[in-house]
Amino acid sequence: MKVFTSIMLLIALSSCKEQPQEKELVEAATTTITAITSSNAPQVDNIPLINDQEDYTITPIVENLNIPWGMAWLPNKDLIYTEKEGQLYRFNGSKSLEIKGVPEVYLRGQGGLLDVTIHPQFDKNNFIYISYASQIGVGDGGNTTIARAVLKDDQLENLEVLYKAMPNSKKGQHFGSRFTWDQEGHLYFSIGDRGNRDVNPQDIYRDCGKIYRINDDGSIPEDNPFVQVAKTIDTIGVKTAIYSYGNRNVQGMTTHPVTGKIIAHEHGPQGGDEINIIESGKNYGWPVISYGINYSGSTFTEITEKDGMEQPIYYWTPSIAPSGFAIINNEAYKDWNGNFLVGSLKFQYLEMLHMNGNRVTKREKIADKLGRMRNVKIGPDGLVYIAVEGKGIFKIER
Repeated sequence: MKVFTSIMLLIALSSCKEQPQEKELVEAATTTITAITSSNAPQVDNIPLINDQEDYTITPIVENLNIPWGMAWLPNKDLIYTEKEGQLYRFNGSKSLEIKGVPEVYLRGQGGLLDVTIHPQFDKNNFIYISYASQIGVGDGGNTTIARAVLKDDQLENLEVLYKAMPNSKKGQHFGSRFTWDQEGHLYFSIGDRGNRDVNPQDIYRDCGKIYRINDDGSIPEDNPFVQVAKTIDTIGVKTAIYSYGNRNVQGMTTHPVTGKIIAHEHGPQGGDEINIIESGKNYGWPVISYGINYSGSTFTEITEKDGMEQPIYYWTPSIAPSGFAIINNEAYKDWNGNFLVGSLKFQYLEMLHMNGNRVTKREKIADKLGRMRNVKIGPDGLVYIAVEGKGIFKIER
């Protein structure tokens, strides 16, 4: 089967130093975004980042939050959001009400209570999904966990773990974790490499450094790329929930509102943050290929492309530390419509990428210096919402 011709993994990677978690650089150097037109012949466009937008308003929705990580909306338009420390809230338009029954989280480094999403047919089943770091399972420390519960009267009931990455680790970096749904009702979620880049991302027998795809009840879709591989004698133990591999730390993932494709961005090391179109069974290269370097300035790979490994459609050098990802699909935004939105933790702005197909034609700053952009989502009203660390949740209108 052709989707498996490039998955003979267990690649012997060069020995290199582990990287620190999301190191923040203080330089405000101009960021270069690179557009890739094919996997073999990348075309470099140095597009300046401009800040000339003035015809928009930013309105606070929920204020005085610490690290608002995930956002989702109920059918009645109430906003559900997470605080990384372990709290889940419902904002009814006037006040925030805490949702009880959240499981204990492993609060360490980048780990805690992370993303939240609701079932596409929530009005029929009241299912809500959360991603969080937990200590359950094998080993000391924690790892990313996906759970489903019934939301009733601001209480999580019948909570069940659908997926738990193994083994646990005491490292504090690269938990992922973002959700998105495809048009067939499959749930996708990301788990970062957990700071173990030389072992996890290229090995489909191991969790971490992957994007996963499951049915809404946690079962594995039969057309997942490694299901048939796992049925052969020599490949027992393959993680059949894996949809893509070779991913470093995806903290932004969405489903394109027009094409239905899954698109994700991920943190690079120093340089090499990427946006990728995620396809079944594909290898996105980390850490064999990369446009980044170690935080020390040394190199860990000499190559940026390799047969059997996908090229990003965009990458940033230096890193912007991307978090949150949305695509505008609302004519009220005029020439913003169809553009990509990516939050920058490092430089504290919302980056808007004007798109022509899969190619960036213009880059702009939105909400510059408002704070560390943890998330950006499109609400049920078609408007843009951003979650800002130490501030809260805001709405952007034109």
